[in-house]
Amino acid sequence: MIFDDEPTPGEGLPILPGHVSPGRLERVLRAGKFAVTSEIDPPDSADPDEVFKRAAIFDGYVDAINATDGSGANCHMSSVGVCSLLTRRGYAMVMQISCRDRNRIAIQGEILGGAAMGVANIMCLTGDGVQAGDHPQAKPVFDLDSMSLLEIARAMRDEHRFQSGRKLDTPPRVFLGAAENPFAPPFDWRPHRLAKKVAAGAQFIQTQYCYDIPRLKIFMAQVRDLGLLEGPNRVFIMPGVGPLASAKSATWIREHVPGVHIPDSVIKRLAGAEKQKAEGRKLCIDLIQEIREIEGVSGVHVMAYRQEEAVAEIIQSSGVLEGRVPWYPGRDRQLLREAMEA
Repeated sequence: MIFDDEPTPGEGLPILPGHVSPGRLERVLRAGKFAVTSEIDPPDSADPDEVFKRAAIFDGYVDAINATDGSGANCHMSSVGVCSLLTRRGYAMVMQISCRDRNRIAIQGEILGGAAMGVANIMCLTGDGVQAGDHPQAKPVFDLDSMSLLEIARAMRDEHRFQSGRKLDTPPRVFLGAAENPFAPPFDWRPHRLAKKVAAGAQFIQTQYCYDIPRLKIFMAQVRDLGLLEGPNRVFIMPGVGPLASAKSATWIREHVPGVHIPDSVIKRLAGAEKQKAEGRKLCIDLIQEIREIEGVSGVHVMAYRQEEAVAEIIQSSGVLEGRVPWYPGRDRQLLREAMEA
């Protein structure tokens, strides 16, 4: 998607009326396009080329890339480090911030640092408990949770102040996101929990993996009934999707990963396939196409853990981009080359 007012391709865009950030993700969503995001698996390495290689897999297929923040309470390169490298190349980043590892002083500093580097999207997360990860002896912080983090980030942006009340010279111009899980009980409570996050400042939502379309439809109907998809403070909802490698891995995920619901019908479909990994990718494509037809859905968040190389194929086969090519380093040179050769 090429915007008429972009100064230099890949750099921050002018902030339009009704927008809060110079980011491409907000532009795409508010323009009514079906947005696609994914997430980078941070390396266990200090080599920047590892990050660049992992980001390049998504070139031309995603509108923004999430940089995870100690996902699963496991130690990897930091979210702010990944964003520092990739914003230099012009990538649109979603910087995840988990409340598990830092207090409000450090987090507010990180919001400013991220915005100064060119991060236009921040994902506010409470974070998994340390007992879930590879350093269970670590001391958890949890000075904030996702709700209070959203409130602080919004006040920094809109009221130009730290939580202490001290004024900011230049506020962070960021589009604020949060997570939600429509697939875990109590189901009727989930839309109201989402409403609280929207009231706290959430503008876009990425959900837990969706393998249950009927449940998602019910959730979205409840969200519409609450009026969360209308007006200037509407929220953009992007259900999470991802390819399953096999029936065995799907069963393991269902039994061991909290909050992930995988219906029996999905496992049965995978088990009956001759090539289960290929069927898992086909299932993901089918889910994206079904999700796109649900009223109020604004995009999808593709989480292809250890199958990142499949994201391009999945998005291409789903057809949801409708021919548009999200920006990536070198895109405009490639489009010009193709036009000249045509």
